[in-house]
Amino acid sequence: MNLLFVADSGYIPTLIPCIRSLARFTPIEGYDIYLLHSDLSQKDQQKLMQPFAGQEIRFHFCSIDGSIFEGLPETDRYPKQIYYRILAARFLPDTLDRILYLDGDIIVINSLEELYRTDFEDNYYVACTHVNDLLNKINMIRLAIEEEVPYINTGVLLINLEKLRKEQDPHAVFAYAQKHKFAFILPDQDIITALYGKKIKLIPYEKYNLSDRMLTWHNADLRNDKIDLNWIRKNTVIIHYCGRQKPWKENYRGILDVFYQEIPQA
Repeated sequence: MNLLFVADSGYIPTLIPCIRSLARFTPIEGYDIYLLHSDLSQKDQQKLMQPFAGQEIRFHFCSIDGSIFEGLPETDRYPKQIYYRILAARFLPDTLDRILYLDGDIIVINSLEELYRTDFEDNYYVACTHVNDLLNKINMIRLAIEEEVPYINTGVLLINLEKLRKEQDPHAVFAYAQKHKFAFILPDQDIITALYGKKIKLIPYEKYNLSDRMLTWHNADLRNDKIDLNWIRKNTVIIHYCGRQKPWKENYRGILDVFYQEIPQA
């Protein structure tokens, strides 16, 4: 199973628990983990690999020239590495036809197998949305999108590498980013939604990209069946501690930290 992460040296302590969580559900063929980076030293790489020595987890480090993305908007919270996943099909080996990208602030609590084998149905991505219809309309105006498309949370992306290699135009990515960069809020999500929103297959966030915020929204909607920790433990695959609510930081507010506490520490 091919997995993709984007990391810098400061992200390794966050990434290790993520990989530990998914290592509990290693498929028979094991994991091939690809890391797109610009600054990981040999020491950094060893620090990341060492906890998984002897397991069916193979690491592949792909160094990216960050200057390729010079001029695109970035901040301390959203460095240029966020753009690497957009052009992942250009950076990864041609032998790969699909890969599952995960943010490092994710933990896996059930097998990824069903998600990984999802039929693309001729789409570029399989992903979830964390946005309701009203915000979709606002984003449509903000991003100058001609047709309404779902706004994508890019923390979990099943990527159709084979199709993107054939059809993606990198120049269009840079042209759109330069033209609309002052409207961006979450640059990578804005770009993927605006350029590829019509080529994304939606899957349920309750199962594949559940955050504390989305859990609260779900249970506050009278149209939905309420879900609790027991339901999550049986049905959810991916917990995403997106935004500023991280269970490894002080002042965390939420109930999903229980799953983070269950991750093996060694």
